[in-house]
Amino acid sequence: MATQTPRPELTRLHYLGIVLAAITGLVHFVLGAAALSANPADPLALSFIGAAAGFAGGIVAVLRGSEQARRWAILLGIPFTAGQIVLYVVLNWPDIFGVAGIVDKIVQIGLVAVLVVLYRRER
Repeated sequence: MATQTPRPELTRLHYLGIVLAAITGLVHFVLGAAALSANPADPLALSFIGAAAGFAGGIVAVLRGSEQARRWAILLGIPFTAGQIVLYVVLNWPDIFGVAGIVDKIVQIGLVAVLVVLYRRER
């Protein structure tokens, strides 16, 4: 019987990251589903659903994964989320000040900050 090393406990910062990832994942899912209902072949809508799945996968990795999976989820979550902020600005310029988009970007900036702090603590 193989023994497993116990994972370090999740901190409040981990849970804050999980909540922020869930919020932005839900926003992406709702936007993607709405766009897919209007046009089932819309590649941007599919990318929203993919982003939502990415956030869900990261949440699962942090909650249920091994210590190594958790570290990878945190590390990969930084460019994944930061890239979405950049893409939002590029794809929506100059109309970047929609309420839903700005709220989502504030959540994502907070998520990136949490992930950076977690990564630095867990190195």
